[in-house]
Amino acid sequence: MSAIWLYPIILAAGALQAWGPPMNNALRGALENPWLASLVSFLPIVALLACIALCIPHPLPSAEGLARMPWWAPLGGLIGAFAVVAGLMFVGTVGAGAFAGLTITANVLMSLLIDKFGMFGMPVHEFNFGRIAGALLMVAGIALISRF
Repeated sequence: MSAIWLYPIILAAGALQAWGPPMNNALRGALENPWLASLVSFLPIVALLACIALCIPHPLPSAEGLARMPWWAPLGGLIGAFAVVAGLMFVGTVGAGAFAGLTITANVLMSLLIDKFGMFGMPVHEFNFGRIAGALLMVAGIALISRF
C-alpha cells in the first residue's frame, strides 16, 4: 500500500510549521521574557493533548511496552522544545526564510545520518547518489537564501 496520500498532509504540516517561529517571535516581543513566552507557547498544546487523552484514554500502555521502551524515547518533546525556543529567540534576527531553511537543512542532513546508521530504531537506508545530491542541493539552497 502506498503512503503517497499522506504527502499532502505532511506538506500542510510543514507549511504550517513555518508559522510557528514568527508567531513565537511576536509572543516573545509581547511578553519580553523568552522563557515565559516558551511556556505560554506550549500551554495550548499541553491542554489540547490532555483533553484528548482524557476523552480517549484507551489504549493504555502495557507494562511490557513500558519495559521495552528505550530510555530516550520520551525525550523527543524536549528536543522539539529546543527547536521552539531557538525559533522564538532567533527568527527575528535571521528572518523566517533563513531560520526555516537552516533548521530544515539541518533536519534533512541529520535524518540522512539517522537513516544511514539506523539510529533510534529506524530502518537502514543507505546513502546513494540521489540522497547525496539532494543533501547538497539543500545546502546550496540555504546558502542562497541566507546570502540574499
